Amino acid sequence: MTEQIRIIDAKDHVDQEVKIGAWLTDKRSSGKISFLQLRDGSAYFQGVVVKNAVGEEMFQVAKELRQETSMWITGVIHEDSRSHFGYEIEVSNIEVIGESSDYPITPKEHGIEFLLDHRHLWLRSKRQFAIQQIRNEMIRATYEFFNNEGFIKMDAPILTGSAPEGTTELFETDYFDQPAYLSQSGQLYAEAGAMAYGKVFTFGPLFRAEKSKTRRHLTEFWMIEPEMAFMHQDQSLEVQERYIAYLVQSVIDHCEYELKLLDRDVDQLKKYTKLPFPRLSYDDAITMLQDNDFDVKWGDDFGSPEETFISDQFEQPVFILNYPKSIKPFYMKPHPDRDDVYLCADLLAPEGYGEIIGGSERETDYDALEERILAGGLDLENYQWYLDLRRYGSVPHSGFGLGLERAITWICHLDHLRETIPFPRMINRIKP
Repeated sequence: MTEQIRIIDAKDHVDQEVKIGAWLTDKRSSGKISFLQLRDGSAYFQGVVVKNAVGEEMFQVAKELRQETSMWITGVIHEDSRSHFGYEIEVSNIEVIGESSDYPITPKEHGIEFLLDHRHLWLRSKRQFAIQQIRNEMIRATYEFFNNEGFIKMDAPILTGSAPEGTTELFETDYFDQPAYLSQSGQLYAEAGAMAYGKVFTFGPLFRAEKSKTRRHLTEFWMIEPEMAFMHQDQSLEVQERYIAYLVQSVIDHCEYELKLLDRDVDQLKKYTKLPFPRLSYDDAITMLQDNDFDVKWGDDFGSPEETFISDQFEQPVFILNYPKSIKPFYMKPHPDRDDVYLCADLLAPEGYGEIIGGSERETDYDALEERILAGGLDLENYQWYLDLRRYGSVPHSGFGLGLERAITWICHLDHLRETIPFPRMINRIKP
């Protein structure tokens, strides 16, 4: 009986007859030979149909196949050094399973807006396959890294009673006649976890009610947020850079085929695994920008042009250290030698991709934290549980957050952040 395999396993079945369930992505014919471009969700490769080998009737079936028709393919696996994948199948039989006609996403160029409107089908493309496989590898590597480092995963609530940072960009919903909001951060809850278990991380969806069509922003995204007890900011930076290097190396090790599909320069990626990453103070960053004719002054936050210029001066991700208090959240710990900056850092990705990590040492003093909550106009009652963490056995602790989609965009060298998330723009697509 012919063994059923997936395309990704072709390397283990060279010169053997196999059966594969696949979809047709494209085809071309050259006289008495038809070349079928096939996918099955694990990889893409070519099926070769030779008229003299399969007969007139089967060759006609191959010629009439339309894009995204599903089928059972039977044939013998051969090596194919000309392709990214390295193997192909010499087809002996085709059994059509599901017909397809007028598939809207053709091999021609389509605009990003059209493709997002057809996201449920765009996922089938070779480029999207590569991105989602790399996304999956980065998620797998995230769990592996933090497990190896002695963290446990905790799940922060998605519905919350208030904003963790006092922002107004919240999605509000009715929670049994009380207002509730989709979460913007799991950090404060992770701090509670760190006080219980030492080292924890949350990993879940977050939401920002901010209409933006830039390549840097999403309304729904996924964030990894570790928190570490008995740890100062300099130690946290070491964890952050090890984590980034681990993610990049895992993609290099396990996604060679996908990186080839995206034409990603692997030698460039290898530079990002070398530690330590450079560190630049906010003060020095301001000076660097001013010396290069940027219209910035001390106290300004950095936008895309500023972050891109700074990162272009380095061959690795770069930490910007100790931002002014006026542009950072209330929960950060002040610098011990200065009263105008926090012990915090943003990690800027190379190649113009901007901030991928933000983190800080957290304020441990009860009175100082309470004062800052009140000064920020926040409802003190909503933060009593957070203040309890300082009331009962407070310790030095630090944490950070990595935006998964931004990290994927950088590692894959993409133009559009929205390519990285499986189902953006799918609200109201299913109606009663």
